[in-house]
Amino acid sequence: MRPPPSLYRSLCLPPPPPPTSRLRPPIILPPPHRLPGTHPSRHLTTSPPWRSHPPQTTSRGPPSTETTQTDFGTMDVLGNTPPPTTAIDACLSDGFHLDNGVKIGGGSGCLLVGGEAFGWRPWEAMGDGGGGMVNQKGQWDVGDGAWGVLEVVWPKPDLLILGLGPHTLPISPQTRRFINSLGIRVDVQDTRNAAAQFNLLATERGVQEVAAALVPIGWREPKG
Repeated sequence: MRPPPSLYRSLCLPPPPPPTSRLRPPIILPPPHRLPGTHPSRHLTTSPPWRSHPPQTTSRGPPSTETTQTDFGTMDVLGNTPPPTTAIDACLSDGFHLDNGVKIGGGSGCLLVGGEAFGWRPWEAMGDGGGGMVNQKGQWDVGDGAWGVLEVVWPKPDLLILGLGPHTLPISPQTRRFINSLGIRVDVQDTRNAAAQFNLLATERGVQEVAAALVPIGWREPKG
C-alpha cells in the first residue's frame, strides 16, 4: 500500500515517480531452422582405430643359456632302460621273434619266465591228446599240466600275462584257480596286446616280476 502524497509534502520529500507499466515479457527467439525429423548437429571426437602390424622378423633371439630349462626328451623314465632280451619283437601266425634273435616257430607258443623263453604247447596237455582249448561254455580251459616250468620256477612271478591267440576269451574258473594257487595273478588279452604289455611291464618291473604265456595269433580251434 502506497503512503498518501501529503505525507511526502510534510516531510519535504519529493514524491515517488508514478508507477511504470508492466515489465516486458522476455524475448523468446525461435529455435534454429532444421528439417523435420532431424536433430541438431553434434560434434563427436573419436580415436583412430587400433591397427596391428605384422612382425618384422621371426627371430626369437639367441638361445637361452640357462641350465634350469626343462628337457622334455629326458622325461621318459624308461628311455634309458634297455628292454629285456626276451621281449617280443614280432608276433607271427605260427610263432614269435624275440629281441635276442631267438625264433620260435612250428606253430608253437612261448612261455616267458624269469628272463628265459620256452616253447609252449598247452593244447597238447589236454586229456584228448591235443584238441581244442575252448570248452562248451566258450571259456579257455586247459589242464593243470599245461604250465610246465611255471610250476617249478622260484621265486614265482607276481603277474602272468596270458595271450590267447587272435581274440580275447574268458578263462575257466578251474584254470584261473590253478594259476592263483601258484601265487600268481593273471591278466588275459589277445596275443598282440599281451605281447605289447609284457614288453612294457617287463621293462618297467623286471622279468622276475612279470611272465607271459602266449598262443600264436594264427591258432584256430580244431573243428569237430
